Parts: sequence; C-alpha cells; structure tokens
Amino acid sequence: MKTYRIYINDNTLYITDAVPDLSVEFERLSVVGFDFSTFYKQVNGISGKSYLLLDPDPKSLFKKIKSSCLIIKAAGGLVANAKGNYLFIFRNKKWDLPKGKVETGEKMKEAALREVEEECGVKIFSNDEKLCKTYHVYTLGAKIVLKKTNWYSMTVKGVPKLIPQKEEGITKACWLSRTELAPVLKNTYPSIVQVLEVGDIVLLGL
Repeated sequence: MKTYRIYINDNTLYITDAVPDLSVEFERLSVVGFDFSTFYKQVNGISGKSYLLLDPDPKSLFKKIKSSCLIIKAAGGLVANAKGNYLFIFRNKKWDLPKGKVETGEKMKEAALREVEEECGVKIFSNDEKLCKTYHVYTLGAKIVLKKTNWYSMTVKGVPKLIPQKEEGITKACWLSRTELAPVLKNTYPSIVQVLEVGDIVLLGL
C-alpha cells in the first residue's frame, strides 16, 4: 500500500491505493473532479479532521497536487542522546522538532544537520538514516505552499546542554524520554507525530 499524507493545519489528507486501517474517522473524497486549491480553502478553517482520496495510482495523483502548489524544501532531525532520550523544542506555543528551510545549493541532509545545531546549540555526532518526508500546506500571499520536509535520525555524544535559538522563537529545548512524551503528543503538529511513529518513538497507528 502506497500512502501520502498532506497536513493542512491539524487536518490530514491521505492519498492512497487502499483503505488504510486508521485509528480515527475519515471522510472519503471523490477523486473525480478533485481540485486541491478548492479543497484547501474548504478545510482551512476546520480542525482535526481526516480525509481520504482513494486512487489506484496515488503517486500520480500526489504529483498532480504538488504541481498545483509552490514547493518549499525544509529538513530536520530526530536526535537521540547517549541515554536514549530525544531532543524537542518549544516554539510558537507548540512542541516541535528542530527543522528549517534548505538554503540555495544546500543538500537536504546538510540542511537538517545545520538547522539542528543552530536551533539547539549542539554538535551532531551522526546523521545517517532518512526517516521520512512530511508535507504540510499553508498560504504565502496568494500562493498555496506545499512544504516538503526531509527528516533524519541523528545522535549526539553524551547528554549535551541545549541552547535554544531564541531569535527563531524557540523558548525551550530539552531532552525527553519516551515516557515523558504525553504533553508533546497533546500539543504538537500531525507531521511531528508522523516522524515519531516512523522513528518508533510512539505507536499510534497510521
């Protein structure tokens, strides 16, 4: 089963070739005549809903949706320390993972490492595995932006002190264990939950 997820605020659009086993209710949409711009305007003021586009060729459908948007690339990291705890930041009144836009001429993996080190004041030891890509949508002027973020699994040596980059709106950076994630899951973005699922940090279904 091939599945793509696009996040609009805290709503999720699933594009897939088979009905997924979701832990939440979803509204199935018709692929015939589907217009992403119209859909975006309809759900932009809605909160916490899931939608499903079922198509035998989800890759082509996703590509068509991408072509209707302005693409912005970003990269970030899920960072573990020597004690097996994970790096989280608090920004714009929500829990988040360090990430940022890819600069011109910069590779995604390099951007992820740079953003983590800049936003949290740490030195990354390893930056090996790409965990996943996430997509979320917002408007920039009159344009609909689809931000593609590549996420990487990273490690640091020991348990270094964290220095949040306050000029980026980060008010807190901390190491959290798996058992301390309840506040994060209650107040974070769906894309971050997806990264934690792929990284086997939480098990919440698709």
